[in-house]
Amino acid sequence: MISRKNASISKFIIHKVGNKFNDTKNAFSEKLVDFDEASYDLMLPFLLRPFGSVVQSYRFNHHANISLNEINSYSTQMFNDEDGFVEISKHMVTHLYEQSSSANIKTGDVLIVMFEGIEFRDMTTNAIGIFKIENKVNFFQTFLEDKSYDVLVQKGISSKKVDKGCLILNQSDGEGNIILSVDNNSYDAQYWINHFLNIKYADDSNNHTQQYIELCKDFSTEILKTSYGAKEQNTFLAKTIDFFKENEIVNIEQFKEELFEDEKQIREFEDYKKEFEGEQNLVIRNQFDVAEAVVNKEKRKIKTDIKLDTNIQIKLDIDAPDASAEYLERGYDDEKKMHYYKVFFNAES
Repeated sequence: MISRKNASISKFIIHKVGNKFNDTKNAFSEKLVDFDEASYDLMLPFLLRPFGSVVQSYRFNHHANISLNEINSYSTQMFNDEDGFVEISKHMVTHLYEQSSSANIKTGDVLIVMFEGIEFRDMTTNAIGIFKIENKVNFFQTFLEDKSYDVLVQKGISSKKVDKGCLILNQSDGEGNIILSVDNNSYDAQYWINHFLNIKYADDSNNHTQQYIELCKDFSTEILKTSYGAKEQNTFLAKTIDFFKENEIVNIEQFKEELFEDEKQIREFEDYKKEFEGEQNLVIRNQFDVAEAVVNKEKRKIKTDIKLDTNIQIKLDIDAPDASAEYLERGYDDEKKMHYYKVFFNAES
């Protein structure tokens, strides 16, 4: 995640990207935007706010040679040649246009920005921002005509959130330039991440933690819930988060030993892990450092509600993984021919 408290915009240009599939054309600007104070004060936080909560970072990718990645090449040129900013920004938009291979890809405004003073992990750097605005919102505009005020509806960019955006930092590590990305309209995840930017997650603790939690979430849904019920699923998820909170390093053998009592479930988990790695084209490490920020973020996403078809919901506390095992029993009533849950408690609150 970044800090924008000392950030500023040094260059800003707007182009429009069409859709190759629908034969709508690009439209290019020739000059940089000259902000007034009010629009600048609104634009800067609008563009950078989404990256304040981004935990994972990416690196450029290419099947043959990283230097052949188009956005990697253009961003390097832009960092090294300030006078070429306008022309290079056009090349970026043309490359985006070439990725519109279906009618689902939306046309829109593309904002290319050079930022200064971006703070990331105790370092300050400049960065290139590429933003695509796909959706416009209606707003009312009042105006004076013949000594009376009237109103009309216009379309504009909402200042609440960007649709798609990336920050390419002018800082690198052993894997290359550090990249952050957001996509609030992920109707085609391949389009922005894989085709346009062609980036992959960094090989770090954030990514390892994310991958393993995703594995556990999918396993809980597809195997545990299906075979053992929602109680077993939610207990497993709560224990998974608890394990990550209690350990600075995850060892998969220790994880299996602590979370599973049944050898059958261990085998199911191991089989599912192999299947998951094959589908995601990745290898999950047997031991890795825990990224606390990722755990906290994923914890907020996990829902531990048991929804019943009798319009009753049971909400389990993810911070108390042993509570459901101790105070919640699942059974079957032969007379009613229905499943039931029995809940034990001392007092209502």
